[in-house]
Amino acid sequence: MAHIQFSRGITEEVVPDVRLTRSRSGQSGTATFIFQNPKALDSESTEEITGMYMIDEEGEIITREVKGKFVNGRPEALEALLVMKSEEEWDRFMRFMERYAAENGLEFGKS
Repeated sequence: MAHIQFSRGITEEVVPDVRLTRSRSGQSGTATFIFQNPKALDSESTEEITGMYMIDEEGEIITREVKGKFVNGRPEALEALLVMKSEEEWDRFMRFMERYAAENGLEFGKS
């Protein structure tokens, strides 16, 4: 069980593109999530986006850094940024991503 929500209790069905960066020392890193046409931006959705919640059996990881992308006045994408400030936060995030990837068919590729 690993899923992502933008409003508590409503699981996002769109699987994001995830980009990771990590400092050379390993003490910090960032994860950028890009959701193309997510359910959270659907015209039928009435819930407010309050952040991005990554939930699994260990608990949840929260970021409030969520931005919408609009084209011709219509919502097209959501971008969320998670900043990890320690090796422990990085390790916790990677455990979540392993679970999320296994459930959603994601693969890790180095660029």
